[in-house]
Amino acid sequence: MADWTYFDDLEGGETCTTAAVTVTREMIRAYADLTGDHTPVHVDEEFARKSHFGGIVAHGLLGLALADGLKTQADLQFPPGASLGWEWDFTGPIHAGDAVHCRFTVGFMRTTSKPGWGIVHLESELVNQDGTVVQKGRHKLMILRNAQAEDAVQ
Repeated sequence: MADWTYFDDLEGGETCTTAAVTVTREMIRAYADLTGDHTPVHVDEEFARKSHFGGIVAHGLLGLALADGLKTQADLQFPPGASLGWEWDFTGPIHAGDAVHCRFTVGFMRTTSKPGWGIVHLESELVNQDGTVVQKGRHKLMILRNAQAEDAVQ
C-alpha cells in the first residue's frame, strides 16, 4: 500500500510539485488516434509550422490528462476516492518536445455528509520547462478521511 495522505492529515496551503514528462510527437499522435481528433495543428507538421503555433502542439485535453497522471505519481498521494470534476483553462500551447510538470496546492477543504469522506480542491498548474504555466485550474476530489475509513470501505 502507498503512503497515503488522508483528508484529516491535510492542511490547506500544502503544495507539491511532480516530476516532469516530455511531450513527444508520438504521444500527440497516439492521443489523436485514441480520440479521433486529427486536427492539423496536432498531426500535420507542415500545416502546424505555418500556423500561429509554429509547429506541432498537443491537444489541450492531453495536457489535462498528463496533469492528472503526474499527480498520481507525486509525493503527496491520496487513497483512491472519486474525482468530482475539473475547472481547467488552457493558457498556452504545449509544443512537441516540451517538458511539463504539475504544481498543485491544497485549497478548499470540507467534510461531507457521507461518513468517512472529505472534499478537497487542488489548485493546479501545468508548467513547461521555461516556467510558463500552460494550463491551470482546480481539481475537486473526494478522499477518505482516515485509514479506519479505508478499512470500512473495503
